[in-house]
Amino acid sequence: MKHKFLFSVFVIFFILVFISLGSWQIVRLNWKNNLILEIKNSLKNPPVELTQSNHQNYLKIKSSGSIDFDKQIYLYNLNDNGTPGFEVINPILIENDNYLINRGWIPFEKKESDEINIFDENDFVGTLKLQGKKNIFKPDNDIKGNYWFSLNREDILKFTGREFSKYIIYLDGNYQFPKPKTITANISNNHKKYAITWFSLAISILLLYLYFRKKNY
Repeated sequence: MKHKFLFSVFVIFFILVFISLGSWQIVRLNWKNNLILEIKNSLKNPPVELTQSNHQNYLKIKSSGSIDFDKQIYLYNLNDNGTPGFEVINPILIENDNYLINRGWIPFEKKESDEINIFDENDFVGTLKLQGKKNIFKPDNDIKGNYWFSLNREDILKFTGREFSKYIIYLDGNYQFPKPKTITANISNNHKKYAITWFSLAISILLLYLYFRKKNY
């Protein structure tokens, strides 16, 4: 009898755990849906002057500054078609603040070519995005060879001698090379699927438990 009681407690415990995990995914789903809606609304708005705005993720901005081509960073990445190449990233001084500006993607053979440095730094439009954290599976940056896999802030300080805003400017415009990255609200949102999985496990265990009780009690 004691074993049956302990087994019941064990089963009920896991059912409650799975229900809790499913409920947490519902909370995350609502948060993610609100975030996506906020991003969509932000991207629809006209650009605001960077120096006169409250910085926030996915804010459309316009500005001008002094770009540094000598400390140009080549960040390995794929373009929208899955072709490997580099994203071209430059330090830019806007009034008294240092930013990194991601000007877009180039194929490998365009690295260090003159044509990729045609850019009107006195009048540009872009989108602010918070700098992400380094993926632990990415290789270390080759700073000497200027071949980057992540925008590690310590490496950037070593390479440029400067510290930068936590927001990166993603350039917008009709440039061929570098080809500016299209910023969208297409963010991974699998919380509904995860919630269904956890709730399904809870229901399955409950049904098996009820079947076991009916058969053995």
